[in-house]
Amino acid sequence: MRVIVFGASGMVGHGALRACLLDDTVTEVLAVVRRPLTIQHPKLRQIVHTDFDDYSAIQEELKDLDACFFCLGVSALGLGEEAYTRVTHGYTLAAARALHAASPALTFVYVSSLGADTTGTSRQMWTRVKGRTENDLLATSMNAYMFRPGYMQPVAGASSRTPLYRALYRVTAGLYPLLRRIAPRHVTTTDAVGQAMLTVTRLKGAGPHVLHNPDINRLATEQPS
Repeated sequence: MRVIVFGASGMVGHGALRACLLDDTVTEVLAVVRRPLTIQHPKLRQIVHTDFDDYSAIQEELKDLDACFFCLGVSALGLGEEAYTRVTHGYTLAAARALHAASPALTFVYVSSLGADTTGTSRQMWTRVKGRTENDLLATSMNAYMFRPGYMQPVAGASSRTPLYRALYRVTAGLYPLLRRIAPRHVTTTDAVGQAMLTVTRLKGAGPHVLHNPDINRLATEQPS
């Protein structure tokens, strides 16, 4: 299986990339990055690309792929709706369209967020934009899955690029085992998200296409058939 990962330098992307590199069924991982990653691996090939509105320059690289794990995103903190929409909705749909044209059978996994509002009625800007992005992906003819993780603990070296979130995760790291015991439905890890992404690529369009923490944790433990 050949997988392409967007956002591999971020917290969720780290989990997705790690899962791919450790999985024997994955033969090649393409990481689309603005700047080269420090990690090296025999299965990893990096594509440095800076225009996330236009993928024509790398269109040939997008052929014959089996899955895309789209983990590219930005915090809404300090951003207006236009700027947040350009990254969250614009970059995602541009990638999805380019990938669908090059690899029509590809499974597209989009990392959304708990609280995404697909009705467009929320007063919170980021929830509306996430919901609109989900709606537009699901309206395409591609095989797409929306991941809506709630609380997600970074593990195995994963780290948020947002300073405020990094500080929060440092504080909560010691509490995670307790949270997992008392509220297992509401927590997950970056590794579990990565494992669940690999699992949905084997579903071939089956099952629910909007997945929350309980679904993610269940899929993360399923063994390949």
